[in-house]
Parts: sequence; C-alpha cells; structure tokens
Amino acid sequence: MHILLKNVKIVAPTSPLHGQQQDILVENGVIRQVAPAISAAGAREISGNNLHVSPGWMDVFAHFCDPGQEYKEDLQSGADAAARGGFTTVMIVPNTQPALHTKPQITYVLSQTAHHAVQVLPIGAVTKNLEGSSLSEMYEMQEAGAVAFSDGFKPVQSPGLLLKALQYVKAFDGTIIQLPDDLSISAHGLMHEGIFSTQLGMPGKPALAEELIIQRDLELAQYTGSRIHFTGISTARSVELIARAKAAGIQVTCSVTPYHLSFTDADLVKYNTFLKVNPPLRTAEDVAALREAVLNGTIDCFATHHQPQDWDAKQTEFEYAKYGMTGLETCFGAIRRHVPQLPLEQLIRMLTVQPRQVFHLPAPILQEGAVANLTIFDPDTEWTFTVADIASRSKNSAYIDTSLKGKVKGIISKNQVLFS
Repeated sequence: MHILLKNVKIVAPTSPLHGQQQDILVENGVIRQVAPAISAAGAREISGNNLHVSPGWMDVFAHFCDPGQEYKEDLQSGADAAARGGFTTVMIVPNTQPALHTKPQITYVLSQTAHHAVQVLPIGAVTKNLEGSSLSEMYEMQEAGAVAFSDGFKPVQSPGLLLKALQYVKAFDGTIIQLPDDLSISAHGLMHEGIFSTQLGMPGKPALAEELIIQRDLELAQYTGSRIHFTGISTARSVELIARAKAAGIQVTCSVTPYHLSFTDADLVKYNTFLKVNPPLRTAEDVAALREAVLNGTIDCFATHHQPQDWDAKQTEFEYAKYGMTGLETCFGAIRRHVPQLPLEQLIRMLTVQPRQVFHLPAPILQEGAVANLTIFDPDTEWTFTVADIASRSKNSAYIDTSLKGKVKGIISKNQVLFS
C-alpha cells in the first residue's frame, strides 16, 4: 500500500513537524517521507482543499454491544463508526451479554478486531457480571489486554467494593473508570432535576447524584493512592471538585461527552428520546462550566459515550425509551461547532496525546520512519449531518439534520486506508 498525502497541514503538537504544510508518503504502513513536494509513481494520491493530518484519535468510552446485542452494534460496525469519526483507537465498555469480566471475553474482543484498521481496546468489568457484589479477576484480564476497569454504564455503587478495586489495580498501576451516578438518588429520574423537569412533568435526576459519587470516590482514590477517571461529568460542581482534587495531588482525570457540551435540559421540551442520556443533559450554566473546563485543561479528554440503541428502544414514550445516543461519527464536528473558541491544536491534543497519557498508552508519532497512525480531516467545513453519514448499525443520534463544523476525511492505520 502506497499513499501520498499532498499538501496537508500537520497538526501534531508533540512533533517538530507541527504546523508545517507538507506532502507525506506512506509505504506499507510506514511514514517513509515528509517533504514539501514528493513524487511517487504508482502511489494512491490523496489531495484536497484545507486537508489537515494528525496522529490518530482515541475515544475512551464507547459501547459496541458485542457479544449479546449485535442487532444494535457489533465489533465490526462499531469499528467502522469509529473510523468514520476519525478514531484509530477506541476503548469499549464491558456492558455486553455476557459482560467482559473474564480473560476469555477480553481475548474474544481483541481477536475479533485484530484485523480492523481501528484498534479496539476492551475495558474489563470491575465486578463479576456487572452485578456490583464481588470483584472480577482484574489481574488476569489486564494480562490478557484489558486497558482499564469499569462497570461502564452501571457505576459501582458500594464504596467498600470500589475501595478494594482501587487497591487491587494499584498492583499493576491500573485505572478505574467511574460514570458518576448514585442510583439510590437518581434511580427514577428521566432528566435533570430542575425547572424544565418540573415544567415537563418528568421525575428528575439531581446533580447531587453525580456530585456525591465524585466526592466519595475522590476520598477513596486519595486513601488508596490509586488512579481514577470520571467519565461523562456534567455539572459545574463536578468540575470544581475534580479541579480541587487535582490541585491536592489526587490521581484523578476526567472526560466529557460532546453532547454534554452541545445540549441542555431545555432541549428536551419536545421530548426527543435521542436526548435521553445518562448522566442527563444539565443546565446552560453547567454547559458553560464544562466548556470552560475544556478550555482551561481541567477536563483531560473527550469520551463519546457511543451507545447504540435500536429503533424500538427510542421510538416510544420518553419514560420507556432507553438511554444513550451514538457519538463516534459526530464527535469532532460537534466539538468544533459548540466550543468554537477551543484552539485546534488543543482539541487535537485532547483527541490524541492526552487520552493515551491518562491510560498509559503510547501515542502515535508523526515522523519519518514511524508506523502510520493518522487521521485526515478538514477542520473548517460546515456540513449537515444526516443518516447517510452514520456507519453504526443504530441511528439514535440527536445531531441528525443539524449543522456541524469540521469533517473527517479518513484514517490510515494498521497498513489500511479508510476514507469517508
């Protein structure tokens, strides 16, 4: 495979090539040459207006539903959706049937995705069968290739059990991922508890349910000296708690979803089930605080929380609709649209270097002689996202028929080229 990228702008904050306009020649999966003008007979030439290239992007929290619910998504379609969104690496949650809670299940994910251009990294379950009652064999899963540990969309509720998990993973410097939600407080809520939940007559999920878990788990992380990552944070108070903990030296990191930067609880006035997510959409003030936390570096990276749902799961009354929306294909365009003041260099850093730093993974390098792990994109194109742009098996996206900014053109990874 010979690929010649013509006249592309390099966005690679850790590379000396950052900011340069160059040609890039990729031969058999390796970056052979970077120069102002390259001629390569027989190479597939890729060119266009305003093309940019960066090291491959990474998502840290997505659901591929395989095994068990392949009608929503399977490993192949999930990886295709990731590629469509510009991601060359994706961490997937263990909320499958059966759960990813043993070594064979971790091995299954890795073997089934080994030949896809996108690297799919399984997150091992903290508890057996995601039941929250006893710890899984995390050490065996870590040896098999689990990159972190979480009960995914079913956050660990027991502080004693989470304490043991944090102590357990410290032996191999592992990371626990928590989606912060106290189910004893928020179990019956359908949306953020506030003015709009009252107006719409829907039971609310108070911000307190998120913030109590963050406060509790920060104490546990400080006590154990272990690493914890909060994903999908959604309130201004959550940002404050995490910022204070970082300043105190606690090993905590966090991620935010693009949809928590895009929508508020006011957008639920039409009972759009595609906007039924957990944690729920919060207030305009919370969204402003999240955007500011992205800009000032309190938030480390983005997490799509890609959660496919079939047609029946969403085309029903709001009360009965399942939680979640797809997010891999829209991540970049949504962030560029809704956080326009975020410098492109910082955005790319949050998609490339920082998520890998959080989980102690090597970041791809954009330089001659390095393995080609690249994302190609136009950061400025204004376009309308449609169902035709979705590679996922499920179509539950609230961004359908909305305007986004910045479009992914393709990826080069594992000696493969996938272009939109």
